[in-house]
Amino acid sequence: MRFHLSPKAKRNISRIIPFGIIWFFLGNIFLYVEIAALGDSAAVATSAIQINFQIYIFASLAVIMVGLLVGSIEVIYLSNRFNDKSLSQKIIYKTIIYILFLFIIILITFPVAASLELNTSVLDPIVWEKYLVFLKSKTFISTNVQLAVELLVSLFYFEISENMGHNVMIKFLSGRYHEPTQERRVFMFLDMRSSTSNAEKLGHLQYFEFLKTYYKDLSDSIIEYEGEIYQYVGDEIIVSWPLEKGIANFNCIRCFLTMKADLQSRSDLYLKTFGLEPSFKAGLHCGDVTSGEIGALKKEIIYTGDTLNATSRIQSLCNAYKVDILLSEELIQVLPSSSDFQFTSLGQTVLKGKKENVVLFTINTLKDIR
Repeated sequence: MRFHLSPKAKRNISRIIPFGIIWFFLGNIFLYVEIAALGDSAAVATSAIQINFQIYIFASLAVIMVGLLVGSIEVIYLSNRFNDKSLSQKIIYKTIIYILFLFIIILITFPVAASLELNTSVLDPIVWEKYLVFLKSKTFISTNVQLAVELLVSLFYFEISENMGHNVMIKFLSGRYHEPTQERRVFMFLDMRSSTSNAEKLGHLQYFEFLKTYYKDLSDSIIEYEGEIYQYVGDEIIVSWPLEKGIANFNCIRCFLTMKADLQSRSDLYLKTFGLEPSFKAGLHCGDVTSGEIGALKKEIIYTGDTLNATSRIQSLCNAYKVDILLSEELIQVLPSSSDFQFTSLGQTVLKGKKENVVLFTINTLKDIR
């Protein structure tokens, strides 16, 4: 049986792995600095573990595993616990929680490392004598400071990554878009219906909370179908896929339909909380774009090209055609063959700013969106 990870699991793993890398990298830096600074002094010899190859491998694996454990806790359990706090407050609160947790880890791992160094059982009294000396030493304080620094750096990285978007952060660090790159992508421009009247009815502050809830409720479908958030523009969301990923299994279309279903399943909650329920329309198109880093005062990875303009124009025609979704002929032509969907041609039209006619389609029949 072939093991298959869901897109959400793959995304979580990609967000957890940097914790292990950061902890391993910083752990080695602290190790070499400490060795260079303290050498083989008598105080260090009695309180600290003396490094050999076996201990180094154990310590490296332990540091990586602790980093991955912290990353798992952060990504799966704590990432959304302090959303009402500022960045500095989030990091302080989480650091306190993790330091207490890691203090317990130290109490467990030191005796194991000491038994490896002394080549004896972890129950040997000499191990626990060394353990008591360690707890009273400067080395113990130094270890806790190192852990605190590793925590702060990894949590700071994670918060910046979450604000920028994990994929964008990776692209920045890898330098993939340092030079302009041409690629083929699928774009979906998603626009909320009646947004102006909704804002007037709710008022600025409650409308902001309405948007936050709306964006959050749509995010699971985007993750499930491997989309990337390109931009939030007011009440509009721009979702993008590399062409192959966007058309595989009709990901771009299934994403739209699943988002519709998710909002409908939460309609009672929206009505109870805000007195109205959101709905949206979307335009989908594919084509060549140029991507790269841009900006002097603020760096950003952007896509440019006629494909984005055309997608925006297609989405704006949903009201005229009285449909919730419009797709370009270019996208229809590259979608795989399937009986799950039937598309209805709405004929030719001229998009604003374009000379050539385009043929637009909408979805006629849906058999199985998942």
